[in-house]
Amino acid sequence: MALKATIFKATLHIADMDRHYYADHHLTIARHPSETDERMMIRLLAFALNSTDTLEFTKGLSTDDEPELWQKSLTDDIELWVELGLPDEDRVRKACNRSQQVILYTYGGRAVPVWWEKHHNKLERFGNLTIVDLPAESTAALARLVERSMTFQVSMQDGEVTFSNDTDLVSITPEQKLPKV
Repeated sequence: MALKATIFKATLHIADMDRHYYADHHLTIARHPSETDERMMIRLLAFALNSTDTLEFTKGLSTDDEPELWQKSLTDDIELWVELGLPDEDRVRKACNRSQQVILYTYGGRAVPVWWEKHHNKLERFGNLTIVDLPAESTAALARLVERSMTFQVSMQDGEVTFSNDTDLVSITPEQKLPKV
């Protein structure tokens, strides 16, 4: 018998001073059985960092030809493709060819520089790709905030993101350590 996704509810009260974007988002997140709490919360972080009225979660791990998040135009063109982790070059190439802009959020601590060393020569040619690294301590702290029903105040200013609920606060500074290629 196949395992089913676990459903989480999240409300994000976003105040993004860097982009002048202020909105509330009520989200339903399906966590794949093989997905960790950390990865699910990174999806939520990526949503907050790129939030618009048209950004949406996709089937994610359940399908190979969709990103974690995307924003589509009214003509169904992919304007933004958001990917997580340390994908192979073929997946990134496909994303860059299908979308106007691709943002890859890497995480995993020491594995990231090893991945970058292996793939940077091929990835540097994509002008619509931005790679942002998320510090391991911050993503681990974010994972500790997981509950089946979550409400967060998310504020962003000067490149720093703060997730807070009634009892905890986690600050994350996404780093564009890997050059915009």
